[in-house]
Amino acid sequence: MPQLNAALVPAPDQVVVRLTGDADLSTASFIIEVLARAGGLGTTQVVVDLASARFWDCSGLHALAAFTRELAAAGRACRLVGAQPATRRLIGMANLASDLQLDGIRTAPAGLPETRRPAHPNRRAAASVTGDLMAAGRRR
Repeated sequence: MPQLNAALVPAPDQVVVRLTGDADLSTASFIIEVLARAGGLGTTQVVVDLASARFWDCSGLHALAAFTRELAAAGRACRLVGAQPATRRLIGMANLASDLQLDGIRTAPAGLPETRRPAHPNRRAAASVTGDLMAAGRRR
């Protein structure tokens, strides 16, 4: 059974959600719960760090897209950082690239030139993150 862990790192103007493990249909409700908790802190921005997420399926990505839309409707933002190449590919294949604010430089496979995505007009510059680590929960 896939395991997904989350930690919330609050700061004055943003909260970082660090996801570690595997995200799939069995963990989608956990993702929704953690994102709701982060959104409930009332910061202007939620940053979702995907660097330690090893596996994603569309159910987790759709939860992220729905959360991003909810925040945008309230004049707030959700950014994804640290997405691995496989996650970036899945976002593209699921046609969610326009729904998610995906930060960072795309790295090309060896032998191919590096490409950068043009800046989105609604994207904010990355801000530094400070704060104490607060466990958001654990599921197996």
